[in-house]
Amino acid sequence: MKRLGFLTLFTLLLLSATAQPKYEMRGAWIATVANIDWPKAPGLSVEEQQRQMIEILDTLQALNMNSVVFQIRPTSDAFYDSEHEPWSLFLNGEQGLAPDPYWDPLDFVINEAHKRFIEVHVWLNPYRVLNNENLALLHPDHLYYRKPELFVKYGGQYYFNPGLEETRAYLNSIVADVVTRYDIDAIHFDDYFYPYRVGGQVFPDQKTFKDYPRGYSKIDDWRRNNVDLIIAELSKTIKDIKPWVEFGISPFGVWRNQAKDPVRGSATRAGVTNYDDLYADILKWLDEGTIDYVVPQLYWEIGKTVADYRILAEWWSKYSFGRNLYIGLFTSYLGEAKGAAAWRNGNELIRQMKLNEQHPEISGTMHFSVKAIMENRQGIADSLRQSNYKLPALVPVNSNVKGGASDMPNNLRIEQWGSRQYLLWDDSEQDGGYAPAYYIVYLFTQEEPIDLNNPANIFMRSTDNVLDLENFGVDFTDKTYTFIVTSVNRFKYESAPAEATYKF
Repeated sequence: MKRLGFLTLFTLLLLSATAQPKYEMRGAWIATVANIDWPKAPGLSVEEQQRQMIEILDTLQALNMNSVVFQIRPTSDAFYDSEHEPWSLFLNGEQGLAPDPYWDPLDFVINEAHKRFIEVHVWLNPYRVLNNENLALLHPDHLYYRKPELFVKYGGQYYFNPGLEETRAYLNSIVADVVTRYDIDAIHFDDYFYPYRVGGQVFPDQKTFKDYPRGYSKIDDWRRNNVDLIIAELSKTIKDIKPWVEFGISPFGVWRNQAKDPVRGSATRAGVTNYDDLYADILKWLDEGTIDYVVPQLYWEIGKTVADYRILAEWWSKYSFGRNLYIGLFTSYLGEAKGAAAWRNGNELIRQMKLNEQHPEISGTMHFSVKAIMENRQGIADSLRQSNYKLPALVPVNSNVKGGASDMPNNLRIEQWGSRQYLLWDDSEQDGGYAPAYYIVYLFTQEEPIDLNNPANIFMRSTDNVLDLENFGVDFTDKTYTFIVTSVNRFKYESAPAEATYKF
């Protein structure tokens, strides 16, 4: 018999006036570059680093959020124990300096997040090496010093050259290592592919284009193909190792302006676009299914002239190609004095989330970044707790990921051990992505209709299969209750329900 493990009790909630979905992405980015979100400064003690992370995860759990996007490779360095790249400058203040005493932040985050039923999407930047030009910040063993031919300088920063086959091979090795060794839920890239244009400068890859044109006559088409290739190769790398690990992209919010593409472009006048400036053909990846979800960064207010949130939410809903669509919200902009009045008057994000409900293709949101939630800017955490995230929600199943439900929990029963009663069931013998990630317990009185689609009926989630009824906070004396237990696996599928009715 397994010992009682970590579990979370949900207070029985009355249905709110507005029904909430059972499946909804509720994520937040945890940015480590420049210590934006975590740790709050480089070189803190291990104890303080861990305390800060626990505070973040506890806050998100209390808000019924279910995912974090944790930046583990901000500038070709690592927030995990890597054989390929040095420890991050932003962790301990010096690139390559290992934690003392030793710990692995990624392993820690995975364990603590999963205890709280929060997914971990690991966020990597594919091409950035330094976000400045100070090469002295790089560890002497950094790949830059071993193979400088793989890198270019542009706009006062250093990048991998996307046009080189060796760059793609190296990035594949990084991702393969992380997927193999860590129990992650997704690999995640943001909007940084080819860098944002710098006035008066040309990205220095003309020689690479001349040497390896691959049949392309135009450098823009070649650059897009460079990014297409790495996306397709990484998708295969991930699925070959763990088919349940998702591959998601959070692109800049405008794919192309209508002026450049009258057929598929959006009614926007953005100064930068994915297709024409960052060489990221998001629609191609969605159409071909080389990515599993997309989180466009719609970081503008409703009604903005050049990029209206309303227009872009509708546009991405039309062009999601059936892949999971979440919206990236600019939570950090709430209350900004330099922003439009919409960000200071009332809560622009709640208005945007309400607008999203008009589009069934939108299955949730991610917030940039978690710091704004921790600071409760413009009362956003209060608003989420009291309304949008009042009830728990499961991460949406991804139809682009081939998988299915696990076996239902077996032999659901109540046993008396000494003076205490326990609800228990037999563990599934399945493994890999089909092994239960956690269990859901539903509890109904004799008078209540059984409805597993209503998140208000989620009574408890647990990583264990033995639960002490005294911890339920329910007086079972002389009453009849129906217990229903399901399992949720790494593919995010919920199993068929096991049901048992008891009169106490």
